[in-house]
Amino acid sequence: MQKKHNITCKFKRVLIKISGESIQGRSKFGIDINELKRVVCEIKSIVNLGIQVGVVIGGGNIFRGKELVNFGVNKVISDNVGMLSTVINGLVLHDVMRRGSVNVHLMSSFPINSMCEIYHFEKAIRLLNKNHVVIFSGGLGNPFFTTDSAACLRAIEIKADIILKGTQVDGVYSSDPKKNNNSKLYKKITYNEVLRRELKVMDLSAFVLARDYKLPICIFNICIPGILRRIVEGKNEGTLIQSSC
Repeated sequence: MQKKHNITCKFKRVLIKISGESIQGRSKFGIDINELKRVVCEIKSIVNLGIQVGVVIGGGNIFRGKELVNFGVNKVISDNVGMLSTVINGLVLHDVMRRGSVNVHLMSSFPINSMCEIYHFEKAIRLLNKNHVVIFSGGLGNPFFTTDSAACLRAIEIKADIILKGTQVDGVYSSDPKKNNNSKLYKKITYNEVLRRELKVMDLSAFVLARDYKLPICIFNICIPGILRRIVEGKNEGTLIQSSC
């Protein structure tokens, strides 16, 4: 727990996972700059509370590897293109944050020296301790791993208190709420229950990594105004996944 401006916050350091789709707005491709600015305002609201923030952003709004694979392109090449897409999103996110007067630093898992610094966990922690937002782009720098895996690994490396996974749904449901009106929204659930029920939360290898390191995950709808701030203040938003309920 920490206090800032007489507000008690539940977490000191968080890792926010943002999907590429969450910043494309109603378009089928690319970046909706107004939607991106809205997400930045959400992040800035918790930075102003003194929360240390790391960000992993996906690249699905620019490129999806499965599409190239379906056309016969090698999976390794396809995944490399996907990782480059996350760097593109990271560059734009970095610029919008900087213009919004947020101290921010962009790192990549592979070297692109003319654009950003290569990732190093000790440097990232030093920046976080200075209340700089650190954007982790490039996934893990290797094919066959998703940005969910990158989010879990980076969260463990920087010793984040929780992963906050922003999606376009309100949390984890018992089944697809778009197909089943009786689908149940879980407010709290354990890692083992997620696995037993085969609920779609994130990439399985990423989820197991979080479970093994007892890293809580909050799945929430990033489209809801003010939700990030309410989460760090301890409000019951989205779905909290942890060792025990």
